[in-house]
Amino acid sequence: MISPLSLATAEKARSLYESQLRSQLEREHPDWYVAIEPESGRHFVAETFDEAICAAQDAFPDRLTHTIRIGHLAAVHIGGASQ
Repeated sequence: MISPLSLATAEKARSLYESQLRSQLEREHPDWYVAIEPESGRHFVAETFDEAICAAQDAFPDRLTHTIRIGHLAAVHIGGASQ
């Protein structure tokens, strides 16, 4: 189960992504990852999921962040039928 704090962090981060980051990041870094710390508004773009998360945790070790795959509905896809 996801905590209320995690849900709030994700909502704030997604709102920042949609309102301030999406168009530029989709143009400049399609398929990369962005970890967003919503209280400061800082974001960390990297080619891999791990790199984005590590950069955000290094900058804000005591805060929650939310990671988005740029241009995708989900950061990671698990399972699914192959065609």
